[in-house]
Amino acid sequence: MNVRAVAIVVGLAFGSAPALAQNAGSPKPATTAAKSTQAQAAKKPAAKKPRVAATSSVAKPADEKPTGSTRRKGKSAEKAAAAIPASFTALPEAERLAIQADLAWLGDYDATANGDPGARTVEAIKSYQRRHGAKDTGVLTDDERAALAAAVKDSEDAVGWRVIDDAATGARFGLPTKVVPKAGMARTGSRWMSGHGQIQVETLRLVEASLPALFDDERRSSRQRSFDYSMLGPNSFIISGMQGLKKFIMRVQARGSELRGITILYDQATEGTMAPVALAMADTFQGFPDPNSAPPLGAKRGVEYATAIVVSSRGYLVTLARVTDECQSISVPGFGHAERIAEDKSSDLALLRLYGARNLTPAAFAGSDNNADDVTLVGVADPLAQAGDAGVTRTPAHLTPQGLDPVPKLGFSGAAAVDAQGRFAGIVELKSAVVAGPTAAGPQAALIPAATVRAFLGKQGIAPATDRAAIEQSIVRVICVRN
Repeated sequence: MNVRAVAIVVGLAFGSAPALAQNAGSPKPATTAAKSTQAQAAKKPAAKKPRVAATSSVAKPADEKPTGSTRRKGKSAEKAAAAIPASFTALPEAERLAIQADLAWLGDYDATANGDPGARTVEAIKSYQRRHGAKDTGVLTDDERAALAAAVKDSEDAVGWRVIDDAATGARFGLPTKVVPKAGMARTGSRWMSGHGQIQVETLRLVEASLPALFDDERRSSRQRSFDYSMLGPNSFIISGMQGLKKFIMRVQARGSELRGITILYDQATEGTMAPVALAMADTFQGFPDPNSAPPLGAKRGVEYATAIVVSSRGYLVTLARVTDECQSISVPGFGHAERIAEDKSSDLALLRLYGARNLTPAAFAGSDNNADDVTLVGVADPLAQAGDAGVTRTPAHLTPQGLDPVPKLGFSGAAAVDAQGRFAGIVELKSAVVAGPTAAGPQAALIPAATVRAFLGKQGIAPATDRAAIEQSIVRVICVRN
C-alpha cells in the first residue's frame, strides 16, 4: 500500500499540547455535531484537543473517550468498541496517519490526521465501508486499504498534488499545482493562485517575531474576518474562518524567534473541491522540515535533489527513474541541462545525457558482483541536509535482507555504493516504508545490484569503464524541477 506524503509528514505541531487560546467570539457551528461538541466543551473545559474540520474549516475536537451513556452499555458492547481502536493502534504510526488522511481526502474523516484511535476514526472507516457496500466493521482489510489508497491517488492526481519545498521560506507542504498554477512572490514569502484568483495560497517567513503577538494580530485583523476556530500552542497556531467571501485556514509554526506559515483562501463555490485539499495542505505543512527525512512514497516534490553517476565521458549519467519522472527540466550544477533519454521502470533506472559536457570521469562498473554486507554510500545530500552545500559525501551502511541500514540522507537517491575495495556494488534507491494492514514496515532504502545496472547500460549500448578512478570523481547532483 502506498503511504502518502499527506500522512507521513502530517500532525499539527500543537496536536499533543493543550490549547492556550480558543475563539473569543461565538461563531456559528457548521454542523449539528459541532453544536453538540461546543455544548460539551462548555461543560467540560478540559476536553480533548480540537482538529480542523475537513468540510467546513471549523475545528472539531479530537476523538473523545466514551460518554456516560456509552459506558452504560453492556460489557460486551464495551469490549467490542474497545477492540476496534486497539486494532488501529497496533498499526505503525505512518499507516494510522495515512488512513486518517486518506479518509479526510474522501470526506469520511472530518479532522486533521493525528494517528490517535477513537470514535471518529472508527466511524470514518465504517462510513467508507458502507459507501462501498462492505460490512461496516471499523477495521480495514488489506483489500479495502488498497482500494482506499487508490481512490485517494485519483483525487490527488486530479488536483496535481505535489509535495514542494518553498524556496522563499524553507517550508515544505503539499500543493495542488493544477488548481493554483500561477506562482509568484509575496511580501514575506511565495504566492500561488488559480486563474481568476478564486483560490490563493500564500506563505510567510518572519525572522524576528513573536508567535503570540502574530496570533493576536491575526485575531484582531480588520480584513473582514470572522472566525470559526483559533488555537495557540507553544510552537504553533491555527486559525480558520471567513475572510470576505472566502474561507481560509492559516497555520504558523515557530522555532525560536523565526516564524513560518501558510494561508489558504478559497471561494465558497469551490468548497466541494477545496475543503479536503485545504485540510491536506494544512496537515502537510512543515515550517521547519527535517532535512534527513526520506521522501514520502509516491510523492513528487516541486524541486527534487538526487544523485547521478557518470557512466561515459561523452556525457551519459545513470540515476533513478522515479526522481526524474514528470520533470519540466533536469539540470546538473556546473554542467547545465540534461535530458532523460531512456528508462527502465522495472529496475527504476534512467539514463541522462549532458550535451556538450567534457572532461567527465566515468565510474568503473566492470568486474565481479559484490557480495559484501558492509558498503559505503557516495552521493550528494539534499541542500537542507548539508546547510546549503553541494559536496559529495560518504556514509557507511550495512546491507540487510530488509534493505540498507541506516537509511541515508535525502538526496542520496541514485548514489553509488562501493565495497571495502572500492568496487561498485550498486545504486541506492530511497523509498519510504510500505505498510499493508497490520504488517511490519518494509525497507526504506534498497540497493539496485551492480549486475542490474550493467544490464541496463548494456541495453543502451554503453560499455562500462574499466579504469578505477576514485568514485567521488564520477558523482554529480541532479535537480528535477516539476513546477
